[in-house]
Amino acid sequence: MKLSQFGKKFSQQAGIISLMEDLGNALADGNLIMMGGGNPGFVPEVESALRESMHRITEDEAAFRRLVGVYDPPQGEKSFVKAMARLLRERLGWPVGPEHIALTNGSQSAFFMLFNMFAGDFDDGTRRRILLPMTPEYIGYADAGLSEDFFVSAKPVIDELTPHTFKYRVDFAALPLDDSIGALCVSRPTNPTGNVLTDEEMRHLSEIARERDIPLILDGAYGLPFPSLVYTDVKPFWDDHLILCLSLSKFGLPAARTGIVVAHPDIIRAIASINAIMNLAPGSLGAMLVTEMVDSGQILSLSEQVVRPFYQARSQRAFRQLNEGLAGLPYSIHVPEGAMFLWLWLKDLPITSLELYERLKKKGVLVVSGHYFFPGLQEPWEHTHQCLRITYSQDEALVEKGLRLLAEEVHAVYAVSPSQG
Repeated sequence: MKLSQFGKKFSQQAGIISLMEDLGNALADGNLIMMGGGNPGFVPEVESALRESMHRITEDEAAFRRLVGVYDPPQGEKSFVKAMARLLRERLGWPVGPEHIALTNGSQSAFFMLFNMFAGDFDDGTRRRILLPMTPEYIGYADAGLSEDFFVSAKPVIDELTPHTFKYRVDFAALPLDDSIGALCVSRPTNPTGNVLTDEEMRHLSEIARERDIPLILDGAYGLPFPSLVYTDVKPFWDDHLILCLSLSKFGLPAARTGIVVAHPDIIRAIASINAIMNLAPGSLGAMLVTEMVDSGQILSLSEQVVRPFYQARSQRAFRQLNEGLAGLPYSIHVPEGAMFLWLWLKDLPITSLELYERLKKKGVLVVSGHYFFPGLQEPWEHTHQCLRITYSQDEALVEKGLRLLAEEVHAVYAVSPSQG
């Protein structure tokens, strides 16, 4: 079988493929403890609200027919798009209308479209790249470009806050800014670390993008205004050159694959055109299930009063247990400011994080090796092989068992090395 360059690139092994295979296998196999993927936990109040919504739709003949038997426009389900624009305008004061919003089949497809709209080969013979101002960043970005040398990124400043906690900051002085940059992209909260860019960092990045007349793509899959997995005091961010990508996945609908792009109408028209070519139309399920919640503002109240406390409590519990389990070792945990992950830095790790991942997998514990999360980094950095991403969203008893097994294995790894402390 002969494949094109496209076929070869997107059929080869990639970090996101490995992650999703592990995720699917772990959730289907009761003997594996899933602490690697981003599958949300099961929040009873959210599931109840979604079940009620599904019941209303199935009992309404016209609504059910629209759900399963009618193509939406390429921009997405009209009632949802209108309700979302109204929510952002009335609750947050953003100057947006339905023309600023498009739906995609999940955030991942949105990033594929946006990255390749603003980076790659251009008609004038130039090539542009996506700048990730701070790594580590989301594993799913790494292989989304149609061309090679697609991303460039910079190492962060590391603030060691206590002997066993630290925080990444954008190193603005080190950003590789030149005419080859077609767009900036950041996630907030950051996947994988749980870092939340400060309001000042967001303003500074926005100014850089504005000065260069390029977009700032903001991945809000875990963030504001929903599902609001932010445990520090920051504000939702909007600007006229921002492209905000939201999702219903972490609210509780990962299987519905509903991504939401909020951007300038010109960009929305381009997204709709690509939707039509790639998919005919985005799916209706997620949008129709939550339209009434968006229209009433319930999606915000559930996010703030139920979803955020659910994950924050689990974050605090996992953070305490990991600290207790790793006592005596040279470790540090990124201060958990959001999302559903702990980011563990094992200093002077005697083996690579990938080797540690394989050892843990044999013990029945699935995490993600940190080396996957540094796309676009131009120079070798030992730190990239000393970190793990640990998910705490699943069953609390299983997470507790998984963290105990992880700590035991890490102790065993360091036991063969003199570099403890």
